[in-house]
Amino acid sequence: MNVSEKWRRLLRIWPIYPAVLFLLLLFVYPTALLVGLSVSDVDGKISVDHYARLFEGELYTKVLLITLKVAAWTTAFAIIAGYPVAYLLANVKSSLRNTLIIWVLLPFWTSFLVRTFAWLVLLGRKGAINDLLIALGVIDYPIKIIYNFTGVMIGMVHALMPLCVLTMLAVMENIDTNLSKAAGTLGARRGQSFWRIYFPLSLPGVAAGGLLIFVTSLGFFITPALLGSARETMIVQLIMFQIDSMLNWGFAGAISMLLLATVLVIFFLYDRWLGLSTLSGGAQGKTVHTETKRKEGLGTRVGVGVLNALGSICAGFGAFYDKLVKRDPARPRTDNSRRSLWIVAGLVIFFLAAPTFFIVPVSFTEEGFLSWPPKGFSLQWYESLVAELSPYPAAFGRSVIVALFAGFFAMLVGVPAAFMLVRKQFFGKGAVFAFLVSPIITPHIILAISLFYLFAKLHLIGTYLGLILGHTVVTMPYVIVTVMAVIKNYDLRLDQASWTLGAGKLQTLRFVTFPIIKGGLIAAFMFAFIISFDELTMAIYLTGGEFSTLPKQMWVDAVMRVNPTLAAVATVMLLFMSAIILVSEFLRRRSLRRIG
Repeated sequence: MNVSEKWRRLLRIWPIYPAVLFLLLLFVYPTALLVGLSVSDVDGKISVDHYARLFEGELYTKVLLITLKVAAWTTAFAIIAGYPVAYLLANVKSSLRNTLIIWVLLPFWTSFLVRTFAWLVLLGRKGAINDLLIALGVIDYPIKIIYNFTGVMIGMVHALMPLCVLTMLAVMENIDTNLSKAAGTLGARRGQSFWRIYFPLSLPGVAAGGLLIFVTSLGFFITPALLGSARETMIVQLIMFQIDSMLNWGFAGAISMLLLATVLVIFFLYDRWLGLSTLSGGAQGKTVHTETKRKEGLGTRVGVGVLNALGSICAGFGAFYDKLVKRDPARPRTDNSRRSLWIVAGLVIFFLAAPTFFIVPVSFTEEGFLSWPPKGFSLQWYESLVAELSPYPAAFGRSVIVALFAGFFAMLVGVPAAFMLVRKQFFGKGAVFAFLVSPIITPHIILAISLFYLFAKLHLIGTYLGLILGHTVVTMPYVIVTVMAVIKNYDLRLDQASWTLGAGKLQTLRFVTFPIIKGGLIAAFMFAFIISFDELTMAIYLTGGEFSTLPKQMWVDAVMRVNPTLAAVATVMLLFMSAIILVSEFLRRRSLRRIG
């Protein structure tokens, strides 16, 4: 291949370059600056003193282990509780699935702070759960289910389970249900066909969902800070303490690199033993190294043995039950498993959806603190939101402006990159995709303090531009992933037909491609908007003391004083987010009707 041919190939994928350049300037470069701070002393000379300090005592190692423990348990509970929901969604009619998904996604579309305030109302000593258990006679006095590990687990599983459900659902929807039916015709019971056929095919979704939940949990601090105690201190809280209270950027950088190194090790082990490249489709059709085959073979044999044992146990219980009730083999079996699935999945969906609505009645209480049930009826907390000196209207307006621009810029650079990643084949495509979505797996605290250090030099702290750029770094990967999913399901023959009729590529893109995928583009923008609107970590650092967004104002008030004003704000945010979702769904369905 000559030089001119190489240049032509590079030019063919030019739409992907803005996204790559954007992350190089606002993700890689700031992170490199933070690494430099972590290996420098006060005089700017190279030093490993900050890293030596990490391991001098037990504090930082202990907090890292606590963080890993919280992330591991959150991942386990999210998978165990979320799997039945994903399984149900994958095996119901599409119309019912869309309705159930709205309820599953309710906490995902609702602010983290709103959800946390809901659990403050539910889990307190005078909360709804304790009152219900006492009324039922289960307990005689309130139990402590908040400001401890239990409270943290409830809050984090509730916050992150929808992400796990969606990841598993994406895989389960592509599983051929005829495989399980074929097993049934060969005499296998439902339990056997599930454990030996369906579950192994769903494992890529389980593994991917677990990985996303685990890595996201490592960067959490809102829920542990509000629902936990000092025993549940997360490593992110130590980073924030070093910057906010000690102004020790070098040591904060060292802790950040410890967290980032932990994430990278986890991904390396995941790729080594579970095959990250295989999950992304990068290894399909390629020769697998013999050593990899050997290691995967060992894991596969163990896994198959466990699944076969579970299948045999289910078959044994089924046979024992048939003998116990003396069931006629010719009589059709009652679908008890289907009924049980609905019960279990229904309880989990109730767990996901119900807590958000408990915050609404509290916002009308006459009392000056969060409690359940609310006393009386009053609009005083809503009146305080729009009072002359209230900071909330201005904070709400800023959040809307920042989210709109962040969504626009994320679409501007993310959509062309998504098209190139789906429609073009080029060297290093997998690496480019991994790079473009890497902010998703990077704890937001690392992104925030890296950009804070860079923007301080560029005088962008406390400006709308700085905050919008920071939010775009966070939201662009979600736009790329969402648009890629839409384009993968697009029938390219429609474009080819347009070309054969004389239309140019730009005309085809404008009059054929975009109108057809408009619903997906709207969903991607709304996704970016909501993520930006709810982003707290960036707002804490990139706004400085100049202004507050709505999440930052709520965070400040939550730390200083928790009162029903926050419940009123949470209710308004819930209505606002719900309106956005409904408008997005309406526009998406209308575009589909026009196409049809």
